[in-house]
Amino acid sequence: MSAAELASTYAALILADDGLEIAGDKIIALTSAANVEVEAIWATLLAKALEGKDVKDLLSNVGSGSGAAAAAPVAGGAAPAAAAEEKKEEKVEEKEESDDDMGFGLFD
Repeated sequence: MSAAELASTYAALILADDGLEIAGDKIIALTSAANVEVEAIWATLLAKALEGKDVKDLLSNVGSGSGAAAAAPVAGGAAPAAAAEEKKEEKVEEKEESDDDMGFGLFD
């Protein structure tokens, strides 16, 4: 990762931590104060990528993936989790059956 990329990322994190809007011009201002040259296009792209996202929430859920969602029902009871698993399996089977209804297969 280049110094400009790292500085832009840190600038976005600083803005999110202060509760400010993450905007390209603000990223440029912060990186300029740190004596790091960042092209305006990259700051704008980063700002647009993070637009509408809660950066603090993203950081607090790093690495949790779907494991946190699966762990929550287990604490409440195993029955809802088992029902959700069965529904997922049924949906997968339905998709496979719909392919067979077409009358041809991939290797026919």
